[in-house]
Amino acid sequence: MNHFYLAYCIVHRVVRISFLRKFFSYICIMASTQSQPQKPKSEMTAEELAQKETEDFEVGPLSVLTHAVRTNSQVLIDCRHNRKLIARVKAFDRHCNMILENVKEMWTEIPRVGKGQKRGNAVNKDRFISKMFLRGDIVILVMKNPQVAVPGSQKT
Repeated sequence: MNHFYLAYCIVHRVVRISFLRKFFSYICIMASTQSQPQKPKSEMTAEELAQKETEDFEVGPLSVLTHAVRTNSQVLIDCRHNRKLIARVKAFDRHCNMILENVKEMWTEIPRVGKGQKRGNAVNKDRFISKMFLRGDIVILVMKNPQVAVPGSQKT
């Protein structure tokens, strides 16, 4: 139960309530499917492997990337070293390696100062990259771009 609360706290800070409902329904689905005994991959038939892979990409955590590739929509990618990317995903694999297009990279730098001097103010920086290959081991979180207005929703 503690893991669910931690996941809730992390996700609640960055996404809308509708996404939270989908996220928790996914957690419930995963909890129910993992309670059933599963065969090792070496004992699965080709059909079972194909079905498991499509489940992972259509329902699982990679479904956000699958949807982004199909609809050519933007995603927000939170990376290590406090860097954020807003981009369109052209392709990806199960390791979260991605080919991205129209990438806006954003980060914060704190200027270095000498000893005895006051610390400088943080400076927000960004840059545009037309095409990029992103290695999956630096990816922390991928979600739909929250700045895009959802049809039917109202800002308060």
